[in-house]
Amino acid sequence: MVLKPVLIRRIMSNPTIPLKMSISAGLNMVDVPFFRRKDKVIFVMGATGTGKSRLAIDLATRFPAEIVNSDKIQVYKGLDIVTNKVTPEESLGVPHHLLGTVDNIYDDFTAEDFQREAIRAVESIVERDRVPIIAGGSNSYIEALVNGCVDFRLRYNCCFLWVDVSRPVLHSFVSERVDKMVEMGLVDEVRRIFDPSSSDYSAGIRRAIGVPELDEFLRAEMRNSPAETTERLLETAIEKIKENNCLLACRQRQKIQRLYKQWKWNMHRVDATEVFRRRGEEAEEAWENTVARPSARAVERFLNYGDDHHLDGADILIPEIATVSPLPAAVAAISR
Repeated sequence: MVLKPVLIRRIMSNPTIPLKMSISAGLNMVDVPFFRRKDKVIFVMGATGTGKSRLAIDLATRFPAEIVNSDKIQVYKGLDIVTNKVTPEESLGVPHHLLGTVDNIYDDFTAEDFQREAIRAVESIVERDRVPIIAGGSNSYIEALVNGCVDFRLRYNCCFLWVDVSRPVLHSFVSERVDKMVEMGLVDEVRRIFDPSSSDYSAGIRRAIGVPELDEFLRAEMRNSPAETTERLLETAIEKIKENNCLLACRQRQKIQRLYKQWKWNMHRVDATEVFRRRGEEAEEAWENTVARPSARAVERFLNYGDDHHLDGADILIPEIATVSPLPAAVAAISR
């Protein structure tokens, strides 16, 4: 597209003149405003159990914001305990999008599906003069949206917050969380969707950690196996759930590091380790001082950036992340 000098002078003297240009994006043409100021989107990333949802909600209570879920298992309806969805009480009235909205629990909600629905949600939020916060552990979704969608990159500036917890501390917490989930009714929840005619756990919500691990136990239960057998199988299943959650955390953590190396993202790394080492009021104080307040300052700085500090594409303001140790080979087999 070539602009005539007279038109350029008119635009510079009156920047509100609506002007669009078409940019080639593979087979698609994307129309974007030529001098359009980009809207801003916040991403909250991190491994399972690190407090992503809590931070997203915390930020949404400090800024006019709404949350878009980017967890590929939490998008499905049902299995609220297994998938560890935030409860209405925990959400503190903050609107959530793409959380428990997919009815077809047997088919995959693909990265392309997420792109389409996330952009729709983001546009809706922005139109109401609110800030979209995209939060969840499925980094493949975020990668597809930020790096695989030209339209998104042209329209939005992005701020990335990474909630990190040291591996030993996180693994201990994740294991304890599984025990609490069992107490809350995880086994009953899986029992209600158990299908003895199928052993395929490769698609939809049946991929969720906690479902395939209980298969052998539930089959033994249906066969009226001896109590000692079912008890042993249940114990084994729970330990496997813990193990797979820890492997998932390792995998997610490494994926964030890979994305940084591949795309040269700059991220604000928030170390929440101290929160998990404390209890009660001390933990709340550590959360405020080491996670919530630093993140809120970063977001405020990002949202208030002036025109002379314009950021482009997926760039963001804060320092780069720390190095993550290599992923154990066994983690490659775990997929969500």
